[in-house]
Amino acid sequence: MPTHNWQKSTYCQEGDACLHVAVSTTAETVHLTESGDPAHSILSTTPAAFDALLRALKRNSRC
Repeated sequence: MPTHNWQKSTYCQEGDACLHVAVSTTAETVHLTESGDPAHSILSTTPAAFDALLRALKRNSRC
C-alpha cells in the first residue's frame, strides 16, 4: 500500500474534523481524507476534478 504525504488544510483548527490532501508521486491522482474518520477512508480523484471542486467552492463561498 502506498504511503501518502498528507497536507492538512490551512482552514483546519484544533480537533479531528480536518481535510487532508495528498498528491500521488506521478501527480495523476489527488487523495482526500478527513482526520476524524475512524475507518481512514480515502477519496481519490483527478487533479482536474479536484480543481473544479475547489473553483466551485470558492465561487459559492460566503467568506
